[in-house]
Amino acid sequence: MKRRKFIRNAVLGSAGLTAYSPLSLFATPIKASVMKFNPVTIATWNFPNASKKAGEMLAAGATALDAVEQGVMVEEADIRNTTVGKGGAPDREGNVTLDACIMTPEGDAGAVVYLKNNTHAVSVARKVMEETPHVILAGEGADQFARSQGFEKEELLTEASKAAYKKWLKKKEYKPIINIENHDTIGMLCMDQEGDIAGACTSSGLSYKMNGRVGDSPIIGSGLFLDNEVGGAVATGMGEAILKSVGSFLIVELMRQGRTPQKACEEAIMRIVKQNPNYKDFQAAFIALNKEGEVGSYCIQQGFSYMKYRDGKNENFKSAYYF
Repeated sequence: MKRRKFIRNAVLGSAGLTAYSPLSLFATPIKASVMKFNPVTIATWNFPNASKKAGEMLAAGATALDAVEQGVMVEEADIRNTTVGKGGAPDREGNVTLDACIMTPEGDAGAVVYLKNNTHAVSVARKVMEETPHVILAGEGADQFARSQGFEKEELLTEASKAAYKKWLKKKEYKPIINIENHDTIGMLCMDQEGDIAGACTSSGLSYKMNGRVGDSPIIGSGLFLDNEVGGAVATGMGEAILKSVGSFLIVELMRQGRTPQKACEEAIMRIVKQNPNYKDFQAAFIALNKEGEVGSYCIQQGFSYMKYRDGKNENFKSAYYF
């Protein structure tokens, strides 16, 4: 039995006994609702279908882990989203390769990098976490593992992505466009009715990246980190800058020290700004959630937004920004 459930049962049992105790005249009855949490989903960018899916699952009693996986899977399957799952833009060799990670309230984690032929990279990452002694599987090994777990081989390069790639080949220019080329990566955090937090992040990475490039999205501590006693954070934007700052881990540690999610996100972005003189040339953004259900968000450049689903409301919010 989980410690939180044990405490809840003990509290409720004690509340029931006060009715028959002489001390009950002086005791304030403890209501069952005291130990209940208000479920919430937050996700990077304006993806209402993903946040709605996860939010509705939480409202129906799903675990944070199941909700966060199912939520980001919505975007992985959407071929209009050009940097997540099927339909993602390829690398410079014409390969669509995916990165993803997932993390549980207990601190377990799984990830895949340079994964081909599988739409739902987050689900393969969860299998890595649950069915292997490892945290990360890469490339051919990740693909072989996916086959062994029953994932069917899929073609991820759509006709639209193929046409865009052929057009790019004419000039082969590589210059990330702020809030456009990288804006479809989805990171999500969910807190369920038990107060447990889980997170996931999934991406096909930068469009026309070098073959083999891996960004922050699948890396625990950079693209995603959480501590169920404190809260969690996820990132989006230029993965190289986020990797070097270990930003999501930093935010959780700052919240542990007493910062609000908002203040923690702001400090993490300022670390990136100080580390990178060319910060005006790229975007980096964080969202965070603490155990009290408070939300924070901050980014370098104007234009980033995030979703929040709570109490049946599915809303998109513009993030505060530095520059």
